[in-house]
Amino acid sequence: MIQIGDITVDLGDPLTQGTLAAAAILILFLILLIAAVRAAARSARNVEEVAQQVGRMNQDVGVLGQGQQQLAGTLQSVSETQTSAQLKVIQTVESRLAEVQLQTNERLAENARRAAHALSEMQERMRETLHGSSEKTTQSLTQLQERLATIDKAQTNIEKLSGDVLSLQDILSNKQTRGAFGEIQLNDIVSKALPSDAYALQPTLSNGSRPDCLIHLPNPPGPIVIDAKFPLEDYERYVNAEGKEAQLRALKVFGAAVRTHIKAIAEKYLIEGETADGALMFLPSEAVYAELHARLPEVVREGFAARVWIVSPTTCMATLNTMRAILKDARMREQAGAIRKELALLHGDVDRLGTRVENLDRHFSMASKDIAEIKLSADKAGRRAQRLDSFDFEELSPEDGGARVVPLRSSDS
Repeated sequence: MIQIGDITVDLGDPLTQGTLAAAAILILFLILLIAAVRAAARSARNVEEVAQQVGRMNQDVGVLGQGQQQLAGTLQSVSETQTSAQLKVIQTVESRLAEVQLQTNERLAENARRAAHALSEMQERMRETLHGSSEKTTQSLTQLQERLATIDKAQTNIEKLSGDVLSLQDILSNKQTRGAFGEIQLNDIVSKALPSDAYALQPTLSNGSRPDCLIHLPNPPGPIVIDAKFPLEDYERYVNAEGKEAQLRALKVFGAAVRTHIKAIAEKYLIEGETADGALMFLPSEAVYAELHARLPEVVREGFAARVWIVSPTTCMATLNTMRAILKDARMREQAGAIRKELALLHGDVDRLGTRVENLDRHFSMASKDIAEIKLSADKAGRRAQRLDSFDFEELSPEDGGARVVPLRSSDS
């Protein structure tokens, strides 16, 4: 139950419930009516807006129709303009083609004239060129003749040189002349490396053998023998051999020839008490020397064992330079006594020079003292002479040695 003022409402009463239900329905109806009115108002506004849009659309359609009409007119004018432009273009092209054809004809005529002129100039140049070529050809033929003459002279020189080469080949092919060739080369090397009194050529040893050169070195090691050997035939057989087996056979023969030379030098030129305990075997060819060391090192070692050293022109020069240094050192040692004697004499001379310098200094001091006294006496004499000149006798002082003045005598006495 609900108490509203003086009225009491019973909610369990059906009449009350029906009344409340009717009131609720009425309120709901009013709410729906208000919502419907508002929706109608919104629909009306929307209809007005749609009507306005439709009106604007109709205006746009009208404007579009007017634009279509204007476009049609524009297309018509464009078509007319294009037609007139095409006509103008065709007329312009025809006119231009006529001008181009005229210019082409003029250019063709000008090119023809230029071609004719160029052809004439070319013909003229060709004539000049042919004339110049003829002169140059004549000059070239003259120079060619001169060069042929030079070639003939060169050919003559070549023939002469070939003759010299053949003579050198003849020299090298003969053992005796080849030995002389090695001796000459050895003589040239030794004469350039050592002074003339330091060696002897073809000396005779106590056993009757004659080596090519003997270097006079002091003991030790003593005089050293140099003998020139040239195993050319065996070397050429080795070089010209074809095939590995032939080369090996020729190499063995070449090594045997060198061993023979080494043995001969060791037996003939190593004399105890007369020569050094070693000798030099001179090979006048660098090629033979290089091949021997490259292919037969055992032969070189055998030479070392036999105290025979194999040298080429280059290594011989180096060895001789070393010997020259040894000779220089030995000669300096030989002169050491004379040098010491000269140094002793020089020391005595220096001592005497010192004594004489002291005497001269003493004499010089005494002379300086005498000169000072002489100068003092000269000063006194000068002063006296000055006083005598001025008759200043009264001013003579006792220090001057004239204390008394001698009076003048009268003419009566």
